[in-house]
Amino acid sequence: MIPESVAQFIDAEVAAATTRYDDLRAVVLNGTLKRSPEPSHTDGLLEITRRVLEGVGTRVDVVRLVDHVVPPGVQPDMREHGWETDDFPDLYRSLVEPADIVILATPIWLGDQSSLTRLAIERLYGWSGELNAAGQWSYYGKVGGVVITGNEDGGKHCAAQMLYALSHIGFTIPPQVDAYWNGEAGPGPSYLDDDRGAQNHWTTRNAVFAAWNMLHAARRLKDSGGIPAHGTSTFNWDLSDPDHPNPEYR
Repeated sequence: MIPESVAQFIDAEVAAATTRYDDLRAVVLNGTLKRSPEPSHTDGLLEITRRVLEGVGTRVDVVRLVDHVVPPGVQPDMREHGWETDDFPDLYRSLVEPADIVILATPIWLGDQSSLTRLAIERLYGWSGELNAAGQWSYYGKVGGVVITGNEDGGKHCAAQMLYALSHIGFTIPPQVDAYWNGEAGPGPSYLDDDRGAQNHWTTRNAVFAAWNMLHAARRLKDSGGIPAHGTSTFNWDLSDPDHPNPEYR
C-alpha cells in the first residue's frame, strides 16, 4: 500500500506532466517465487513505479514467470529443443516485442536474484538475435530498468548484474533506473511487512525517479525512431564461421 502522502505527491507530478506518454507500453517480468494471487513484496514496491507509469497513461503488463511454463534455455522457442510446453514465445510476441519499456523485478535470495529472474534474462537473451528493419538487434530502442526487494543485502549487486545484462543485449539504460529495498542486515521484515518498506523515503524516491527516467528515455527514443542505425547495423558485417556455428547472440 502506497502511503497517502506519497500517492498524492505522485498524482500531482503526473497531473503536471506536459509530455504525452499514453502511447507507450511497459512490461514487467516479475521473478517472485509466489504464484498469483499470493501477495508479493516485489509487487508492493512495483506499485510505486506503476502508479507513475499508469498515471500518465502508459500501459503496464505484469507477468509473474512462476505462473507460466518457461523452460530454461537460450533459444527463442524451447519446444524446438525437446520441451513439450514453452509459454515464453507467446509472452515475448504479445508483451515484450511491442513494449517500449521492459522492467525486471526480483526478490533477493541469498544475496542474489531469484532463479526466475535469471531465467527471464536468459530467455530474453534467446530472442536478442532477432533484427529490426535497420539490421539492429531486437531490443535496440527499448528502455530497461529494475526493481528489487529483500530482507538482506544484495540490492546493488543484483541491480549491477541485471542492468548490465539488459544493456548487453541492446536495451537503453537511462540514469538511475534501479530501485531496491533491503531492510536491516540479516533476517527480518520484508517490504510489505508492518509498512516498513513503504515508509522508506529513499526507496520511494528512487522508485519514482526510475519510473520517470524510463518514461523520458522511452519518449525520446520513440520520437526519434530508436537508436540511429549508422554504424550499428549488422547488415554491414558478416561474422559467420562454419567452424563455430553457434548463433552470434550466444
